[in-house]
Amino acid sequence: MNSGTLRVDLKLIADWVEPKSRVLDVGCGDGELLRHLAHEKNVDGRGIELSMAGVSAAVRRGLAVIQGDADTDLKDYPSGAFDTVILSQTLQATRNPREVLAHLLRIGRRAIVSFPNFGHWRIRLNLLAFGRMPVTAALDANWYDTPNIHLCTIRDFTALAGELGLSIEKAVSLTQEGRVRPFAPGDAWANLLGEHGLFLLSNRANR
Repeated sequence: MNSGTLRVDLKLIADWVEPKSRVLDVGCGDGELLRHLAHEKNVDGRGIELSMAGVSAAVRRGLAVIQGDADTDLKDYPSGAFDTVILSQTLQATRNPREVLAHLLRIGRRAIVSFPNFGHWRIRLNLLAFGRMPVTAALDANWYDTPNIHLCTIRDFTALAGELGLSIEKAVSLTQEGRVRPFAPGDAWANLLGEHGLFLLSNRANR
């Protein structure tokens, strides 16, 4: 599979996944990333997806994907079952993001998490100028239609990782145009300029 067909954030995620590793993609959609990882990195990949349409599309691609809900089904996975667990653009749609994040690092040795950054300058300006929930390329639904129920900023997520005792091994911010900027925790510019945050995490307790 040509990596040029992947979104920029998915390319970065794929770069962070070790070859021939065990991978669980939570909220995997139609399995685009899993298929790429299987073809390019020979991973042992599994997926969980809430949408039946997504599950069907992934299964048609020959992928091991089941229907499931991150909020209720991650607790059933055994600890240490995977090398890497991926949660791409899904955390903000979960009912219990703190619990979901803790399960990711229980199930996997590492976790890769991405989400839209509500601290981006364009969102701040929109709220200041119009006093209404913004609609942007990253958050493209009106407040009454959006599946996103726990929007957060890069700073919020960094703080939560610290509360859970997680180590941030890598962090980058991304713009909608595909510009990638690595940053260290506490970097205010990442929170202001990044439309998305992408983190590689590990659990200090498992080291």
